[in-house]
Amino acid sequence: MMLIILSATPAAHGHVRRSTIGKGPNELRSWYRKLPHMKQKVTELHFYLHDVVSGPHPTNIPIATANSTATSPTFFGLIAAMDDLLTVGPTRNSTTVGRAQGLFGSTSLDEIGFHMTFNIVFTAGKYNGSTLSLAGHNPFLDEFRELPVVGGSGVFRLARGTALLDTVSYNMTSGDAIVEYDIMVLHY
Repeated sequence: MMLIILSATPAAHGHVRRSTIGKGPNELRSWYRKLPHMKQKVTELHFYLHDVVSGPHPTNIPIATANSTATSPTFFGLIAAMDDLLTVGPTRNSTTVGRAQGLFGSTSLDEIGFHMTFNIVFTAGKYNGSTLSLAGHNPFLDEFRELPVVGGSGVFRLARGTALLDTVSYNMTSGDAIVEYDIMVLHY
């Protein structure tokens, strides 16, 4: 059943993502053999994440909740999936650079704080097909938050760094948010 779902997915969306990973295991081995002679690069990235929980096409949906989540002021026990749009500017119709895809859970009894594990999947431009993996604690109501960049693929193999998050807008009625991301990443 899973094979059927996976084989139908690109056709259902009308596209297949271009990969920057290479042609297979031999290319990967060759890349690692060259690694001792490569220099580290620092790349700065800047974009906006559009987290939509309202309306007919949410990009953030609950997967599970505890019995007490509904009465928790911090949503403690909520687990959700996200597939949020990433754009160059703060408006949803600005140029798309990718998607933020992953999971998060409300893990704090004292504040609205999420453990987040997700990938920045680049779908356009020179990083198309590459990813950055982020994992960490996001105290959502703090002005600035840091999430560690713990890895990557494609252009960002062996990446590590820091993502600085700043909420540009948050609608307390709908729950929709726009979050600015400034990322500094070391990679080869």
